[in-house]
Amino acid sequence: MLKKPNIRYDRITWVVFLLVVLLALFSAINRKKNSFADGVEVEVIPLAGGDKLISERDVRQALLLAFGNTLEGTELGRLEVERMERVLEQDPFVLAADAYIDQNNILHMRITQREPMLRILDINGGNYYLDRNGAKMPPSKNLAAHVLVATGNIAPYTPEFQEKKKHTLKDLFNLTQALLADDFLSSFIQQIHVNSAGEFILVPLVGDQRIELGRMRNLEDKLRRLKIFYQEGIPYAGWRKYETINLKYNGQVVCRK
Repeated sequence: MLKKPNIRYDRITWVVFLLVVLLALFSAINRKKNSFADGVEVEVIPLAGGDKLISERDVRQALLLAFGNTLEGTELGRLEVERMERVLEQDPFVLAADAYIDQNNILHMRITQREPMLRILDINGGNYYLDRNGAKMPPSKNLAAHVLVATGNIAPYTPEFQEKKKHTLKDLFNLTQALLADDFLSSFIQQIHVNSAGEFILVPLVGDQRIELGRMRNLEDKLRRLKIFYQEGIPYAGWRKYETINLKYNGQVVCRK
């Protein structure tokens, strides 16, 4: 007499259950792909001061130019979300773009802006910003960013300027970083000028002085002497007493009336 096989009905039940779940999941995915975008929401994250160099309207216009329609009413399966992010990240004001579709079939575009650090106005007519990574940004039609301004004999921008051994734009970028890293100097210096000899001159927000910094050698010590002079010397002498403050000599602050 043949022995009946030992059938594990509990295993069969689990297999059937998993198949039903998978079928339901695939069905839901297909329904989602075949449904349509009910709207597009654009969010541009403001900079620290609340500024927006690119508007929500600019973002929508960029998507319209790249994809040829308003995206509302498009099948979700045809929305190229990753390509949208790449297109928007080509904009000089955009650091990162994050696109996603929520459970209500709304397409969301979240934009992180580049943060301008320095505005360049050079003798060759150059007019642009550098962001905190050294990337070039054009002036914004929406807003003039309140940042340090650099003028004068500045070498033209090239994407690899930070890799150069000698480059006035590299020195200028490093000087700006040093000024912004100090709470007192970042609020006190409003302009950096590069003269024909490639030396740096700082222009303060208060007073009429020219601060002759010279070359980048011993920059940390020069800025330390400058802070001590303004915090301890100027309050007694007065903001308008000196015309020139020279930091080029080691260990000295030489003033001229």
